[in-house]
Amino acid sequence: MSGILTISRLGAQGDGIAETGQGQVFVPFALPGEKVNASLDGKKADLVSVIEPSPLRVEPPCRHFGDCGGCALQHLEETAYREWKREKLVEALRSKGLEAPVDDLVPCQPHTRRRAAFTARTTDKGVLLGFNAALSHRIVDVEECPLLLPSIVDSLPLLRDLTALIARSFKPFRLNVTHTASGLDVAAEGSGSLEGKARQAVVEFVVRSGLARLSIDGEIIVEPKKPLIMAGEVAVLPPPGAFLQAVAEAETTMAGLVGAHLAKAKRVADLFAGVGTFALRLARNGEVHAVEGDAAAIASLDRAYRFGEGLKKVTVEKRDLFVRPLTFKELDATFDGLVFDPPRAGAEDQAKQIARSQVRFVAAVSCNPVTLARDLRILVDGGYRITRVVPVDQFLWSPHLEAVALLEKPRKRR
Repeated sequence: MSGILTISRLGAQGDGIAETGQGQVFVPFALPGEKVNASLDGKKADLVSVIEPSPLRVEPPCRHFGDCGGCALQHLEETAYREWKREKLVEALRSKGLEAPVDDLVPCQPHTRRRAAFTARTTDKGVLLGFNAALSHRIVDVEECPLLLPSIVDSLPLLRDLTALIARSFKPFRLNVTHTASGLDVAAEGSGSLEGKARQAVVEFVVRSGLARLSIDGEIIVEPKKPLIMAGEVAVLPPPGAFLQAVAEAETTMAGLVGAHLAKAKRVADLFAGVGTFALRLARNGEVHAVEGDAAAIASLDRAYRFGEGLKKVTVEKRDLFVRPLTFKELDATFDGLVFDPPRAGAEDQAKQIARSQVRFVAAVSCNPVTLARDLRILVDGGYRITRVVPVDQFLWSPHLEAVALLEKPRKRR
């Protein structure tokens, strides 16, 4: 069933929202003020046509927009887009009763994303390599992507050839591709086991093509060059498929904010430290204790520190902070500064321990405004004061948002 809808506002995921007699209807790719023809299916609708377009509607830069599920808002004018994204963070904080100072959005430029998680599949007609359509397992075979670094986009034909060589079935699998200083680092997940001549053919292809490394399900198949990334001035060899900040420039911005806030701290805890995004930079100024639950990531951090130059002492600890957060007693015994950068679920239990501590300077980094607001509420209730919150648009044209919150706790009077 189709109908004419008037869009009143944008929802949290970037969908246009229409208010109807039956409640709200969410229309992807529609903008506030527009009158649209939509195919209705309960609370969801597919945009059929725009009858009265918004003056804020612009031409999307990518031919795949609207089909590929990677972007939601390429069609929204830049200033309005930035205001909408900043407001997502403001609203999340306000929902927890936090009226914190929020900076303007730090923008992200196109063609800067250094990692991509493609879906790949071989078919009777050839190779599919791209991203899933929204809310679907259908693969949109991409020929361009204005988000990604040119080094990745230019390698799409090569990656299709690689897909054909490593796929052991017609089932779809993940192909994680990361731009490094040494070339592309490719990590496949679920492509199947390579044996004998097939494995040798893949090894020869990778060497010939100039890829830095290929791994399958965590096993390094071949590594012609060490795929190095930089954490400030320190070279890091990440494990296959490791988490990295998506945009190097955004990482530099966030690290700069954290480093400046913790500049007076002499002993810093880096919680959910990963491969050392913050720890290896902070070690230029003071001693750092890095805590991370992933053994391979913390080993990479430790190795980078040992080969780094000009760093103060960095100690590492493998510890699942969701199961066993650092206690307030542990924090008070050693640290005067702290940064934590958890996954999207946030760090509720760890935040409760930080709130009870007397660590003076805290930086909270998050890719989820909702869980960030929850964790900040805990810290504020424990006596911390939010001095600044900076939204960083690391995930351009998507509803996802990175943010850095800086907090201080006044010294106790003796």
